[in-house]
Amino acid sequence: MPMFNHNGVSIEVDEDGFMQEPDKWNEVVAKALATTEGVNEMTEEHWKLVNYLRDYYLKFSIAPMIRKLCKETGFPLKKVYELFPSGPAKGACKVAGLAKPTGCV
Repeated sequence: MPMFNHNGVSIEVDEDGFMQEPDKWNEVVAKALATTEGVNEMTEEHWKLVNYLRDYYLKFSIAPMIRKLCKETGFPLKKVYELFPSGPAKGACKVAGLAKPTGCV
């Protein structure tokens, strides 16, 4: 299994860069993973999205549907893509330490 290393953060990831042990996630890991998605600084809006994804995943063991994500966070889909250019599934879920969502190419 590949390892991701960045500024002292070392975690096991799959071939797409998703964490293999989500329980090792923390804000330092999130900031490190964000750099792989072109996000060099996590703003309050980034954290709002990431924390929503984590909370939802911890409750339901699955990532929320995009429509629900937008409705619950108040962010239109365009804003989600501004925050995470590779999208809500590939980018935001990866930074949030979730498993790769089903249907994520």
